[in-house]
Amino acid sequence: MTQQKKTSRHSYVTIRPIIIGAVNTIGIITLYQKEVQRFLKVGLQTLCAPVVTTMLFMLVFSVALGNRATPYDGVSFSEFLGPGLVMMAVLQNAFANTSSSFVIGKVQGNIVDILMPPLGPGELLTAMVCAGITRGVLVGCACAVTLIILGELGMPAVPLVAFIYLLLGSTALAFAGVLAGIWAKKFDSLAAITNFVIQPLAFLSGTFYSVHNLPAPFDVLASANPVFMVIDGFRYGMIGRSDTGLLQGVCILIVIDIILAITCFHILKSGYRLKS
Repeated sequence: MTQQKKTSRHSYVTIRPIIIGAVNTIGIITLYQKEVQRFLKVGLQTLCAPVVTTMLFMLVFSVALGNRATPYDGVSFSEFLGPGLVMMAVLQNAFANTSSSFVIGKVQGNIVDILMPPLGPGELLTAMVCAGITRGVLVGCACAVTLIILGELGMPAVPLVAFIYLLLGSTALAFAGVLAGIWAKKFDSLAAITNFVIQPLAFLSGTFYSVHNLPAPFDVLASANPVFMVIDGFRYGMIGRSDTGLLQGVCILIVIDIILAITCFHILKSGYRLKS
């Protein structure tokens, strides 16, 4: 139903209500833009800092090991290390974006700004995860371009495979960030998850070594690490070499993403640690 509002000159302006369909597309886009603008406003911290960290890792390990470590024949250690460092930055930033958004809202007391708009749990989850993926992909592109310019990394050998693993990995960690942000009540709790779960999974994922160099049964355990699957698949997309099968990794990551999506949806729907 339209309404008329009387102005000071005794004329009327017709006010048409916004009709929201089955999916609140406008709300999803608006929340997505808000989250993207949130990390872009501090781009020096969210985009530039990971690039500097990646460069430092590359410099330290290249100087320390040089050509003494050659996981694959015909592939230098810098070429092997580069894709792992890029993907590690992607995963950490995708996780940080979604998790920090919820925790900041709780700490500052403005979490209601996310819960009050006419957004269902699926719409809220879509906007938050897409923003986390965007930050992860932007950081990954910035790190990759920098390494290519410096000559430490070549152009992608199989771009489609690299993109698929980039998308699957950032999606998984964005969902994980939602779960961590909902569970954590303050930054100390979130830091505990980052330091004792995310960081160990990232550093024990074949970023700095080939899992084939590990003794049994640690090589099997390392191969079961989802973060390893992401890094190994992305490494194949960049240099054309990997430690495991690509199709198996894609299938497992898709299943993980679906499980995390369903879990996040039901937790958001229940209002756990958000509405109480």
